[in-house]
Amino acid sequence: MSADTERDPPPYDAAVSQESVLDREAQSLLEVRGLDAGYGDLQILTDVDLDVGDGEYVTIVGPNGAGKSTVMKSVFGLTTHMGGTVTFEGEDITGLRPEEIIHEGIGYVPQNQNVFASLTVRENLEMGAYILDSVPQDALEAVFERFPILEKRQSQKAGTMSGGQQQMLAMGRALMLEPSLLLLDEPSAGLAPDLVDDMFDRIDAINDDGTAVLMVEQNAKEALRRCDRGYVLANGRNRYMDDGDVLLNDEEVRKDFLGG
Repeated sequence: MSADTERDPPPYDAAVSQESVLDREAQSLLEVRGLDAGYGDLQILTDVDLDVGDGEYVTIVGPNGAGKSTVMKSVFGLTTHMGGTVTFEGEDITGLRPEEIIHEGIGYVPQNQNVFASLTVRENLEMGAYILDSVPQDALEAVFERFPILEKRQSQKAGTMSGGQQQMLAMGRALMLEPSLLLLDEPSAGLAPDLVDDMFDRIDAINDDGTAVLMVEQNAKEALRRCDRGYVLANGRNRYMDDGDVLLNDEEVRKDFLGG
């Protein structure tokens, strides 16, 4: 890590961020404004701004400890809210509980412990629709079509599956309610190198089918190459925001966060 990443980031102009989204003529789906959040009394995020347009693919990158996963958890109601707002489809969801946020149309796939190991594949998928009176068979069939291995292994205990298969299952479960926005926290973490591209391809396909994606990813170069826009966080604050390919080719971003 460059010494530059240890210094406080330069001032971030939230108006520029908002204007960049509006210029794309995309309906705003998620708006995070001035977010302060953390865990208990420990503040991790300070004045964070973030936008995801309707159907957009947005990636958050940055050094370890920058607060990337905390942003995701804050959107999904899993942190201590200390200030700012989170708006989804024009509705203020700040402070709502995760079960309420699921009803709003947001799905979340955490990095760790994201399947029920003792349940079968099918039971895991059915758990994804637990807020409904019955399991939507069309949604189940859509997940099987997207991830054929899950249909073949639907009677297998989730804990006995490979890391890549468990990640597919976790995404499939989150898609059971057909969310408008899918939050993915480090989806390539722990995967064998030959499976990483396949996982990214599957995420691309989910987005191509109309689901907006907000992703935190350790493989920053590949994530920025594929996304529409990216945010770089440092020390719990916004550092940079631009198109993914612009950030990928920015000299300072490459030097400080992408290994040159």
